[in-house]
Order: sequence, then structure tokens, then C-alpha cells
Amino acid sequence: MIALEQVELSLHTGKADERLCEVYGCMAGSPELPDYRNRLLHVLTGFRTQFCGAEEIELFSAPGRTELGGNHTDHQHGNVLAASVNLDIVACAAPNDSMIVRIQSEGYPLDEIDLTDLTPHPEETNKTAALIRGVAAAAHKLGHEIKGFDAYMTSNVLSGSGLSSSAAYETMIGVIINRFFCESKLTAIDIAKIGQYAENIYFGKPCGLMDQMASSVGGIVAIDFADQNEPTVRKIIYDLQASEHSLCIVDTGGDHAELTGDYAAIPREMSEVAAAFGKTVLREVDEAEFLKSIPSLRRQCGDRAVLRSMHFFAENRRAVAEKEALEKGNFEKFRQLVIASGRSSAMYLQNVYTGVNPEKQDMSVALALAESILDGRGAVRVHGGGFAGTIQAFVPNDMLSYFKTTMESVLGKDACHVLTIRPAGGVVLLA
Repeated sequence: MIALEQVELSLHTGKADERLCEVYGCMAGSPELPDYRNRLLHVLTGFRTQFCGAEEIELFSAPGRTELGGNHTDHQHGNVLAASVNLDIVACAAPNDSMIVRIQSEGYPLDEIDLTDLTPHPEETNKTAALIRGVAAAAHKLGHEIKGFDAYMTSNVLSGSGLSSSAAYETMIGVIINRFFCESKLTAIDIAKIGQYAENIYFGKPCGLMDQMASSVGGIVAIDFADQNEPTVRKIIYDLQASEHSLCIVDTGGDHAELTGDYAAIPREMSEVAAAFGKTVLREVDEAEFLKSIPSLRRQCGDRAVLRSMHFFAENRRAVAEKEALEKGNFEKFRQLVIASGRSSAMYLQNVYTGVNPEKQDMSVALALAESILDGRGAVRVHGGGFAGTIQAFVPNDMLSYFKTTMESVLGKDACHVLTIRPAGGVVLLA
């Protein structure tokens, strides 16, 4: 713990800059540094105003994530390629010597969670309170005595953007609890699993583990989920700036409301195909046997389930190939694989629009527009879960301004976000 006034002083004087550069991946003297400093000073002010009396605090950061490869492969125990980005949740927090967690997320009502009851509360489904209680419950199940704390948070992770603001939030709660009550014994992988548990069991969303893993571990990570209990995580060292391309996430304006059924249908249908072979997930199914069985699978499971399974087998191989391409510094190979991934998601996985409202196709329009602008250069694909939200584009730097301006002329001001990959996951920022 560190005195709040001391943290303020280190931010004002630039003494904290080295740590900020380490976390966010910027250079000394970077033009972004004043923004990082001011944001943290703002959080300190918010904490002091909301929670009077705490003299010692710590600062935390948990990033959003971008999926680079492996669209809907994680829940079938497949391979993914993901990365943390420079948008994050930052928090100022301190233990409060009670059994109550009080979290003020800027712009939202105060959450108060009584930790004497760690059972799921149905009325908290789809609410942040469920994530707080779920993360605390999971850490408690691992043998740690979890107590109360106060936290003031602010986030620039775009909600509904496919950058996984929920995973960043779960990671944030996990990092705080780990620091205050677990003697920092939980690994980044432990924190990711805890986050997934909270989202699945308490929040009510049947997500895989990729989002939490990318946010918690940080940097570019290749993850093999063959063993869900002990996934293989490999950090990939690659400087995207060296490719002379920029990573863009484009908000298509689609509405995520009422899409849980669409998201849930993908793992359900893939698992139905796996069950036809006596297996639980497609990773356990031999692809050659699957291909031979397509006639009977079409009758038993339906064509969409078959097509989605075909996507899985190809996408699982692509995620590995993308990892290998980046490890070798072969961006052109990576670019071609990204294009193939996007086409497979659209044609076979079929997650670019919902069948409930087919006349509304925000993602399809954005994908078509981006391809037209890029005209054979760069790459574009569905980003994240799909159906609504965002697309991902790798844009040559010499046409970045034109791409952003043209996309926003159709989709609206600030729809195109130019991001960088940050090296750190969920961290204690200053203590």
C-alpha cells in the first residue's frame, strides 16, 4: 500500500512514467503519457471523493482484448490467438476492514456486495454485481479468505465492442482480490479461470476462456485449450508497428440486446455434432471421420451445425498458422490467414447477423465497406462473438486516415478506433 498523496506526487512529477511505459508499451516522452497520468489522477480524485478516510491505496489496470485468430474455437477446446490492447479499466482501491465490497464505476450506480453470502443471486444476472460476487466466490473456493474493499474505477474499454469489457472487469476484480487477500498467489491463468467462472455461473453468459485469458495474461498470446484445466499459453513477441499496418476496431452500430441465444447456439450446435461421435467438444473429434459422416450429420444435426463445425476445424488450424506466421515475422502470411478467417466466419460460422432480424445487417455492411476501401490491401474480419458490434481491420498506415474517415462517413463519428497492443495484462499499476 502507498499513501494517496505520494501516488499523486509521482504522477504529477513524472516519476511514475517508467512504470506506465512498461504497462502500456509506450516510450519515454510519448505523447500518450499525459493522458495516462491525468486519467489516473482523475481516479485518485474520484476515490477520495467517494470513499473518505482511506490514506493508503493501490492503483490497478486491466486491459480490453482483441481476438487476432480463432473465432469461436475456445469453447470447443481449440486454439486462439489474442492480444491485450491499450484501452483499459483503471482503479484506485483499498481494503475497508469489513465484509462489504463497494465499487463505484464512474457513470454507474454504486455496487455493494455482502461477502457473507457468496451464492449466486438470480436478480444479479447480467449485472456487474454478479461478476464481483462470482470472482470473490471462486477465489474463496480456492482456499482464500476474501474480505471487503473499496474501489473507484473508470473504463475506456468500449462496451459492446468485442474488446470484452466484461473480461476486463472480471480481471480487475481478480487482480484486486489477489493483491489484497491472496498474497498474490493467483497466477494470471488462475485469475482468467476465476473470471470465466463468474461470468458463466453468476452472470449467466456461456462464454469461453479466451477473453479472460487475453486480458489477464497480456501481450499477444497463443492459447491452446486442449486441456481446459491447464491451457497452454505462449507469449508471442511481435511488433505490429513493424508491419506498417495499424489495428482498427470499427463499431458497426449493431445492437447486442437479445443476442444471448444467438451466441449460445454456436457452442451448442458444435457440441451436438461432437455428441454424434460420443464426444463433448469438436477438438476431440477426428476431422476425417467428421467429413465422412457429413451426410448423416446433416440429417441428425442440421446443415448450420455442420457448417459451423467445418469452420471450427479450419479455424483451429488457422489460429496455429497465424501464431507461427507472427513468430517468423511473416505479416503477409498472417494477413492472408486473417482474410480467410473472416470469410469462414461469414460463410460457415454465420455470425455476421442474426436470423431473427435479417434485414438488419450492420456487420455485413461494415465488412463490405471496409473491403471496398482496402481494395485488396490489408485485411478485415468479424471481431469477437459476432452478430453485432465490431469488425477488425489491419490497415496499411499510408491509407489509415482515408480508411478511418471513409468508414466514419457511413458509420458515424468515432466509429473507427485505432488501437495498439499493450505488453501487460491485469496488473497492480502502482503500489
